[in-house]
Amino acid sequence: MHETYDFERPVDRHGTYCTQWDYVADRFGHADLLPFTISDMDLETAPCIRAALAKRLEHGVFGYSRWNHSDFKGAVSGWFARRHGASLDPETLVYGPSVIYVVAQLVSLWSAPGEGVLVHTPAYDAFGNMLAASDRVLLSCPLQKREGRYQIDWVCFEQQAARPDCRILLLCSPHNPTGRVWSRDELSRMADICQRHGVKVISDDIHMDISFTPYLPWSEVAPDDSWAQVSSGSKSFNIPALGGAYAFIPEVTSREGYLRQLKAAHGLSSPPILGILAHISAYRDGDGWLDALKRHLHGNLAHVAERLNAAFPAIDYQVPEGTYLAWIDLNGLGIDRAEKMDALQSLLVEKYRVAIMRGDTYGPEGTGFIRLNVGCSRQKLDKGLDALISALRELHAR
Repeated sequence: MHETYDFERPVDRHGTYCTQWDYVADRFGHADLLPFTISDMDLETAPCIRAALAKRLEHGVFGYSRWNHSDFKGAVSGWFARRHGASLDPETLVYGPSVIYVVAQLVSLWSAPGEGVLVHTPAYDAFGNMLAASDRVLLSCPLQKREGRYQIDWVCFEQQAARPDCRILLLCSPHNPTGRVWSRDELSRMADICQRHGVKVISDDIHMDISFTPYLPWSEVAPDDSWAQVSSGSKSFNIPALGGAYAFIPEVTSREGYLRQLKAAHGLSSPPILGILAHISAYRDGDGWLDALKRHLHGNLAHVAERLNAAFPAIDYQVPEGTYLAWIDLNGLGIDRAEKMDALQSLLVEKYRVAIMRGDTYGPEGTGFIRLNVGCSRQKLDKGLDALISALRELHAR
């Protein structure tokens, strides 16, 4: 018997300083839109987390805290062992305020301004923003779509890795926005190429727990210690506002260099205690809730496929292997240029009052795509799909 959780109960997020709802006008120009945008969920987090936080709030004192203890490190390493079969040394674990912060510090440690970082594209937009702000060059390796599935262009990948200025592979595993969960063969091949060319690897695994096929951590294919594995419970347990991320950095000099940045340069070694407690609770007691959540999210993604493909067979949307983000290719409907996407977005926003991320936010490879967040109730999802289908029909009729 599965324990039951109500993922259909509506939660009003207005007035909570919520990025997705209260500040949707920042990106879309209107405040009264139904949003399917930034990747957090309109769902309450696990009861075990809420109970742990409530207990801590009753204590009433919120002084400086620590992350470097066996409760936090053991909970994280235990989760990887139990859920993903990975043996990771808890003594190589470090804390960070966010995944992007940790990634940015490692980029600064492992490369110099003007040097290159290899990224599979389309890519999470924060990668490009961070690399540009750090004066690093994004070396793109566009993924190739074959029979609805995204594949690595191995010729391009090796050519980019072999460049004399390529220092790092910044891997998104599972991949945002396409939803690919990399196989052992793919990870091993990337590891071999990177080792041969002296390329270090930063694996951003923040979506690891929303995988519908087996996810394999980078640690399980790494041939040496030239890597870091960065993640957080923020996506899978919907706790990004509590703060907190972590990384396994096996090489001692790199780990010490990172901690010097965290502590001495940036003064961030005392973490928000609620974020630490949320991670400990999630990783000790959150399995049942997470399994139920994954069933709900996979059902939502299947529902997107059923409705969109019935309305527009040319879309041929396939349920992704991971994430709660539907990466939808509209090129088959003739929405293959920026001006066509502008017209669709205008209809969605101005007439149907819905906000959905346009694909070129994630680079030119996203032209003609949209990214729809399905981390919500089925009722809300259907409202978004109603609007999208109506807007596409109206655009087609023109």
